[in-house]
Amino acid sequence: MQLDWEEKEILNTQKNVLIKGGNITMKKRVLKILAALVMVAAILGGVILIQNDFKIVEKSVDIKTSNGILKGTLVLPQKLSDKAGLVVFVHGDGPANASYNEQYKPLWEELAKHGYASLSWSKPGIDGSDGNWLFQSMDDRANEANEVIEWAKNLPEIDTNKIGLWGASQAGWVIPKIVKLNKNIAFTILVAPAINWIEQGKYNTLKELEKKGATKDEMIQEEKEFENELELLKQDVSYEEYKKAVGEKNAVAKDRWIFIKKNYKADATEDIRYFYSPVKLFLGGKDINVDSENTKEVYKKEVLSKLLNVTVIPTTDHFMLKASLVDSKIKTFFVGLFAPRELADKQYYKEIGEFLK
Repeated sequence: MQLDWEEKEILNTQKNVLIKGGNITMKKRVLKILAALVMVAAILGGVILIQNDFKIVEKSVDIKTSNGILKGTLVLPQKLSDKAGLVVFVHGDGPANASYNEQYKPLWEELAKHGYASLSWSKPGIDGSDGNWLFQSMDDRANEANEVIEWAKNLPEIDTNKIGLWGASQAGWVIPKIVKLNKNIAFTILVAPAINWIEQGKYNTLKELEKKGATKDEMIQEEKEFENELELLKQDVSYEEYKKAVGEKNAVAKDRWIFIKKNYKADATEDIRYFYSPVKLFLGGKDINVDSENTKEVYKKEVLSKLLNVTVIPTTDHFMLKASLVDSKIKTFFVGLFAPRELADKQYYKEIGEFLK
């Protein structure tokens, strides 16, 4: 049966109404979803802001040294009734800025709770600091840090009798040299320092491969390549010769090669004999960057027992992370974003507080 013209018009009208009604309903749903997403984003943004609001006072400072200006951060406790002790931060390897990309802030806050200020600076060539950190030897770094300490002694907020050092990883080669230069260091906190540059490099290379599940043959091959590069360093070859020997794909950047050539002979064994004030040493049982057992053994042998306090946390790594974060970069990222105070193992902060008392 055919529909007449009027019936068709009625049906078309009803159809259009249904379509329009469906579109309106869909738009409402989309708007509700967008509103919910905006609300969630606002809540998450609020959480991030709150969790990253540290109870410290940060001041940008320009530190004058013989090699130019270093851009630094002076961190003070919020409530300061008297002069504060000072912890001078000595970075590990890499292009570190003053806050180590915000990662120092939970520790700065913890130190402030115990009445200590913190002082850190961007390495030469980073965030406006003069120079190039890749052209520095470990002695250069120690001299630089000593100049920073002398500069800090003029700060009106600082008790010059309570200036100590904190350093991680590569700082293990720098801090003992600072102590040799400066006889007024009140204490030292060291986190996962290595002893010998070459041995540390070999240990890290093999542990990384082991973690990735490399075969025995792959590990043997990697060890051979390590030894070949070491031989090139010993022969003091140019960057071009090095690049030709290892292949452009495997070669590090030129400035990095210069840095390695300057420092690959570093060994802290003799320098750590010069400690004359308390030393707190933290080591991780799951550290694949530094051989914790070797470091512990050498420090116990070379540093006076009355000065040395060693803590090995079996479940943590090179960065003193909580056990649940050690093998998960994704978890570490999100905890760092939403709850940065929860990154480090609680024992680490607890024992720093006890040491400072």
